[in-house]
Amino acid sequence: MTAEFDSIATSYEDQHRASIRLSGEETGFFARYKARDARRLADAHGIAPASVLDFGSGIGNAIGPLRACFPQARLTCLDVSEVSLALAHRRHGDAAAYRHYDGTALPGDLGRFDLIFTACVFHHIPPEAHVALLAQLRERLTDRGLIVLFEHNPLNPLTRHAVNTCPFDANAVLIRAGTMRARFRDAGFAAPRVEYRLFFPGFLARLRPLEPWLAAVPLGAQYLVTASRCAS
Repeated sequence: MTAEFDSIATSYEDQHRASIRLSGEETGFFARYKARDARRLADAHGIAPASVLDFGSGIGNAIGPLRACFPQARLTCLDVSEVSLALAHRRHGDAAAYRHYDGTALPGDLGRFDLIFTACVFHHIPPEAHVALLAQLRERLTDRGLIVLFEHNPLNPLTRHAVNTCPFDANAVLIRAGTMRARFRDAGFAAPRVEYRLFFPGFLARLRPLEPWLAAVPLGAQYLVTASRCAS
């Protein structure tokens, strides 16, 4: 996985732009909506994060949106690709700390976080590693900390088309929301919750205010799973 993402770091933006063309949106839209969702969920849990981890941060597309949504937080980007981290650092400077890890064990000195944010990363990770990795991430949350995980919804045909036509998703294994929620439980999270997102492409953007009422409908292009370290 490290070699795969090192090799595509410089072409990631172009590949992503081509894969999402049917959505009618530019690449930054997706990072912004995810960061805003993370802020909405943190607010709903009564958390004002002082520390945020972007797990699988890649070339840093979420850095700007996360800084905008959590301006007072210490932001750490963690990724297996040193090339991607170096590119993120060149683009965003000291807006975040940049940490590399080996894809198996989180760095021992990484610390703990009030919010862990991970966006469309787990479909690149072997399924048999998910529970152990989620358990590691749970241990890196503060006592009231929150994890917000976004993934592609394999039940959505436009999502499947985007993944099937995207070179950097050639080895992706899409995960159903119910499967991911069960993996959260197996990792020790007490009450993971699922919301479906992105029901309307760009030309129907005026309908997006309806999305909160559709969160339980399993047809959105993506979904999120959120859970606290400790049961509320």
